[in-house]
Amino acid sequence: MTARVLVVDDILANVRLLEAKLSAEYFDVVTAMNGTDALDAIRRMKPDIVLLDVMMPGIDGIEVCRQIKGDSQTHHIPVVMVTALDQPEDRVKGLEAGADDFLTKPVNDMALFCRVKSLVRLKMLTDELRARSPNGEAVRLVNRLENGDAAARPGKVLIIDNRATASERTKAALVPHHEVTVVDDPLTAVMHAAETRYELIIINLDMDNVDGLRLCSQLKSLERTRQTPILIVVAPDDHQRLLRALDMGVNDYLIRPIDRQELLARANTQIKRCRYTDQLRSHVQATMELAVTDPLTGLYNRRYMETQTTALVEHAINRGKSLSLLALDVDHFKTVNDENGHAVGDRVLQELASRLKQSIRNIDMICRIGGEEFVIVLPSTNAEVAAKIADRMRRSISGKPFNVGARTGPLTVTVSIGVAAVEGSSDTMEAIMKRADEALYSAKRQGRNRVNSTAA
Repeated sequence: MTARVLVVDDILANVRLLEAKLSAEYFDVVTAMNGTDALDAIRRMKPDIVLLDVMMPGIDGIEVCRQIKGDSQTHHIPVVMVTALDQPEDRVKGLEAGADDFLTKPVNDMALFCRVKSLVRLKMLTDELRARSPNGEAVRLVNRLENGDAAARPGKVLIIDNRATASERTKAALVPHHEVTVVDDPLTAVMHAAETRYELIIINLDMDNVDGLRLCSQLKSLERTRQTPILIVVAPDDHQRLLRALDMGVNDYLIRPIDRQELLARANTQIKRCRYTDQLRSHVQATMELAVTDPLTGLYNRRYMETQTTALVEHAINRGKSLSLLALDVDHFKTVNDENGHAVGDRVLQELASRLKQSIRNIDMICRIGGEEFVIVLPSTNAEVAAKIADRMRRSISGKPFNVGARTGPLTVTVSIGVAAVEGSSDTMEAIMKRADEALYSAKRQGRNRVNSTAA
């Protein structure tokens, strides 16, 4: 793994030491000697992670961190505070300013590399999500999480620990601020975590007769819990297991004995990060769906039909299977709009889409290709069967009035449908679509509200 690391410290020897250690691990290291230069470098270069000294003249590290995390353009960049101070209140100040972690001088090499690699992995995921989100959406998400209801909403936390005394202390530190569930049986805990959406899981690695690392591995392997942040509690000298836990994707850790303020601050940080990535991921998914679906009906759009239908036709031809296309058009739809308004027309199309969905199989595909025009793709279906399916669709539409708020009451809506099927190894999607359109126009000429099939 490689990444660009910004090292900020007002003492040159400290800068050179961290630069040497990180460069030896093939990180690209840039440096700054004060807070002002650090902020300038961050805005210009957008590093993957910042190692930030706390005690600096002028703008100290806490204020630099606060400005990084307060800027929607740099909010997602991980910040690790590095200081000679080892008091819990100093760590808490940094975490409350938005820091992602804290390292104490002299910096332990294992802790340094583990934290940097872990946070860089998260940064890369966030970068990918931000790149796929609509312009400005990531900025709006940060603002909502920082200033909206989500910031004040209690988080859902699961504690996995079979040592009652330890789990109760952990719970007591979090309960005033978050909803906390304690489970003492690992198998039950994994099942519970998969069934209930948590924003943070806290695991004691020193449970009685339980392999805490295996439990972390199981949670990171399951689809339902893979993205849920995990914070582990470890003994001060348990470096090897801590290293393995971070390598498998554990998000954060606390060294025993636990300081209540630090526990709460780290929990708050992980919950906020979880909400940010969840919402960003949801918006990316929604954006991807908008690119292939019709916003009015929820059906696939023309772009999706053109890309997918070509592949389906080729698949059918290569395997000697049948495939049919239905071209469907609403009869006299312009009259519906003219007499009742476009809002009623839209509701007609939505109800029509709903009825069409009820008439097809899971493998079939319905697309709205424009206005009142639809295409239905029926894999593994010959022309004769497709015509029967089309007629069933036609009857389901004409046989029940549309209660869509029209001025004259429920509307009788009819459709005309043209049917075409794959007819040989040289057939193409364009040719099949043309034949389906010809059959549709023939149905219109013959009086509408009917199904017609035309061979090549």
